[in-house]
Amino acid sequence: MSAKQATVSWVDVLITALAPAIWGSTYIVTTELLPPDRPFTAALLRTLPAGLLLVLYSRHLPARASWGRLAVLAALNIGFFQALLFIAAYRLPGGLAAVVGALQPLLVMGLVWSLDHRQPANLALGAGVVGVAGMAALLLSPGAVWDPLGIAAALVGTACMAAGTYLARRWRPEVSVLAFTGWQLLLGGLLLVPVAWSLDPPLPSLSLTQVLSYAYLSIFGALLAYVLWFRGIARLTPVAVSSLGLLSPLTAVILGWALLGQSMDGVSLLGMVAVLGSILAVQWASSAPAPAAVTPVQYQR
Repeated sequence: MSAKQATVSWVDVLITALAPAIWGSTYIVTTELLPPDRPFTAALLRTLPAGLLLVLYSRHLPARASWGRLAVLAALNIGFFQALLFIAAYRLPGGLAAVVGALQPLLVMGLVWSLDHRQPANLALGAGVVGVAGMAALLLSPGAVWDPLGIAAALVGTACMAAGTYLARRWRPEVSVLAFTGWQLLLGGLLLVPVAWSLDPPLPSLSLTQVLSYAYLSIFGALLAYVLWFRGIARLTPVAVSSLGLLSPLTAVILGWALLGQSMDGVSLLGMVAVLGSILAVQWASSAPAPAAVTPVQYQR
């Protein structure tokens, strides 16, 4: 890899990293600002308006043959994941949900290993394990509440996002990243409409703060963040992209410390260093050239 290519790759890493950093604010916004016990409504209001805006702006209809795969990606990356994310956010302390979410890079490595027949680099695999351990040291506490439904939602949501991250690179249709993101958000949001309508209680009269909070989650947490995320998937390896997801709980911890006065001890600081080190190690290992086991698929950038 030339110096210019390496520089471009690290720029792509930094741009993609903005997405999970933005997602890290989901926990504090959900628990502190949104109306309680409405996970499906929160997921719906986050995704559907953003999808409509992007589809109207991009004005590109995918080819008929790609609709089936696009619907699967929308369900995995948006509909299922966002619904399960908010269930976990409402029912679990951010630490527990984040530790479960830290398994995503390891799941993506498993998919690459089993389906592409490419064994992940030992450095990347070791860094993934270190990342999970670092997240546990950073966030878990003896008094953590292990809500079974919340844990199940976090586990299944993490698996959905891992599968969606892996498949999004293989199944991306020949459309721009804005159209690709918009149609996923729109279709995923539509999946959430009947669920939110039937399972969540009606919204109360919203304060200005709550309206702005939903707007923030949709414009920044969905529209902007998913555009950056799918851009990164098109340019980086799935393992490299998924490892950046560890920045989401890391951001949540920093926001909790800065805005809610949550304390951090020496073990937590050591865990933060381990997480950051694991992310850098995965990026380094993923950027190293490796012999291709299968012919790579070309994607529009």
